[in-house]
Amino acid sequence: MSPRTARLARLSRSVTFSASHRLHSKALSEEENLKLFGKCNNPNGHGHNYKVIVTVRGEIDPVSGMVMNLTDLKEFMQKAIMEPLDHKNLDKDVPYFAEVVSTTENVAVFIWDSLQRLLPRGILYKVEVHETEQNVVVYKGEETIVK
Repeated sequence: MSPRTARLARLSRSVTFSASHRLHSKALSEEENLKLFGKCNNPNGHGHNYKVIVTVRGEIDPVSGMVMNLTDLKEFMQKAIMEPLDHKNLDKDVPYFAEVVSTTENVAVFIWDSLQRLLPRGILYKVEVHETEQNVVVYKGEETIVK
């Protein structure tokens, strides 16, 4: 009998949440914010229906045939994405964004960090956040660049 070959796979699940925000940096003046963020700097904010695709990767379990139980992934996504973000004003309701500009890039980082605390170590592969059909951010937890 030959040794078993490990089969690796990626598993993705998506959710959609609605949230509002205002793109505004405390490090910039009102004029600089308006110039940089344009209409997205509206003092009253604006909203999106965000679509998030979470991808995990790992070995296909020879007994269950799964990388991860989808029911578990669904519950982790509920806790990490839906509970803190759905129908919220990101800047006012989510403490993380009190000091971090609520760009889609930073939303992806927030989701990554939240999922990392819940998922089995090393299984999270990618977080993809669709702010609109045209604007998508992909975050894979890469290290920061030292300048």
